[in-house]
Amino acid sequence: MVEGFIELAGVEKVFDVHRRKGFLRRERCRVRAVDDISFSVPRGEMVGYIGPNGAGKSTTIKMLTGILTPSAGRLRVAGIDPSRDRTKLAHRIGVVFGQRTSLWWDLPLRDSYKLVRRMYRIPDVRYRANMERCVDLLDLGALLDVPVRQLSLGQRMRGDIAAALLHDPEVLYLDEPTIGLDVVSKAKVREFLREVNARQGTTVLLTTHDLTDIEQLCKRVMVIDHGRLVYDGGLSGLHAVGESERTLVVDLERELPPIEDVPGARTVKVEGPRQWLAFATGASAAPIVAAVAERYPLVDLSVREPDIEDVIAKMYAEGRTAPR
Repeated sequence: MVEGFIELAGVEKVFDVHRRKGFLRRERCRVRAVDDISFSVPRGEMVGYIGPNGAGKSTTIKMLTGILTPSAGRLRVAGIDPSRDRTKLAHRIGVVFGQRTSLWWDLPLRDSYKLVRRMYRIPDVRYRANMERCVDLLDLGALLDVPVRQLSLGQRMRGDIAAALLHDPEVLYLDEPTIGLDVVSKAKVREFLREVNARQGTTVLLTTHDLTDIEQLCKRVMVIDHGRLVYDGGLSGLHAVGESERTLVVDLERELPPIEDVPGARTVKVEGPRQWLAFATGASAAPIVAAVAERYPLVDLSVREPDIEDVIAKMYAEGRTAPR
């Protein structure tokens, strides 16, 4: 394994779970959440870590932060064993869990940041500079005096990301950072992450179900399923392995027979005047859109990206998982 800033070698995590068996009896089962995972992430790289629900993504992040201890294997972040020296590591990492906040619910956003400053003992000059940068890039100026409980999900998420970066962490773990956000909020979060990675060289490990996050932010993607790493490489390679397809949704002026004369696309569904055309993920949508617009009475159209769970499901169903 290549030496990296984040290193996992043969890492496993097994949980003991008690399940009811009959009316009064319970039996203990062993659930393998992470199964012999090995990978290395160089300093400054932004990597997508994706997979279906229950695949082991969050468990991996929790081991990387020291919240959970591996059952087997070797794990290091910046040369530190997270489970053995969690306090030391905490000053070098930032964590954002999309489904829960690290902010204080009843305090204004500004006061939450002041508490973060005291917790990490951030020097005044660095704190003011980081606050100014985060507030500007994440558009938080009007929200600083608003209690966290009154913030929308998108506003709170931007606030959480700022809190995770106030102490200049070397590594940023993002677990579903754009979940439930609107298009504008997602764009702001993505632009901010690009800025942080480019200007400060922050290493970013991003878990998400939104494939657009990965496409816009990451050159490298790792896929985990049933606790095992099944792919590690470029996004184009993942689509090639899974033979994924994008979908062009076409709204016509009236109901017509399925569209069949557009090169590179095939109609997969028809409902009244709406038709769905599938085409290869690596292909450009422009010539397909132009052909449809030229030959058919078009009202509206949109392009839908493939769902990562569908890509992985197809990989498994047809036995095309990439070598580890």
